[in-house]
Amino acid sequence: MQAGTRKAYYLLNLGVPLVLAMVVFMLFDLTHLDRMISNLLLDPATGQFPLLHNQWFEKVTHKWPRILPNWTGEAAIIGALLSCLWPLLAKRPTLANNLFLEKSRIAPLLRFTTRYRRDFFFVVVAFALSTTVIHYLKSHTSVYCPVETTLYGGEHLRVEWFENFSWFNKAGDGRCWPGGHASNGFTLLALYFVARRHRWQHARKLLVAILLIGLIYGTTRVLQGWHYMSHTFWAGIFVWLSSWLSALLFYGRKALQAPALRRSQATRTTALSAMPASLRPE
Repeated sequence: MQAGTRKAYYLLNLGVPLVLAMVVFMLFDLTHLDRMISNLLLDPATGQFPLLHNQWFEKVTHKWPRILPNWTGEAAIIGALLSCLWPLLAKRPTLANNLFLEKSRIAPLLRFTTRYRRDFFFVVVAFALSTTVIHYLKSHTSVYCPVETTLYGGEHLRVEWFENFSWFNKAGDGRCWPGGHASNGFTLLALYFVARRHRWQHARKLLVAILLIGLIYGTTRVLQGWHYMSHTFWAGIFVWLSSWLSALLFYGRKALQAPALRRSQATRTTALSAMPASLRPE
């Protein structure tokens, strides 16, 4: 459907996530399924989540995985900043053609960042918007994590996100819905839209890999009792919508919907993009 009509494109990229949101809402938020899943993870002897205080598990599944989205975001910011330098140097040929810049690989790097400036800025904006949306929802729903509720030895009552939701005011101190760690993994969806924009033939494989990363990030927190399973699904839905909207604003539907390039086409396109504009064929 990626290469189909405009209607098909919106049905796939907007309609499917909205349908999934309704399914998650009815299947989890209106039932006890979340609690049933979490109860299966409890230690019958202690009534606690066995991995809740496991420092090794916390480090390997929570702290270390943050490196991937954090470094991606930082690389995008650096790339966006560097992309503004080469046009300035180009106005001064003596600096742009400096032998030191070429030998030290600085000039090729600056040219690369300039060529893909829109992609770098898109990733920065997509990451920022996704993070903002997740933080907004957390503060305006005030949902406490499972281990913070009286169901699992905590002090707070369990409430659903729609029971506390407020558009303009912070609902309370709870910060558990949607899943924050899962959303960190899902922010990498921005890379999928970059791949779609460049018509990379493996874009769908990249999409599957990123979705798996987000699911794994979220599930590890469920195993520790810090989230319910539905929190992961909600995080993925909201990050997808935020990233997709950012991609539409930066690239437009036609660029995102264009069919993937074959290997020969991709090679020719890459060669042409690296060629000076004056030498490119009409």
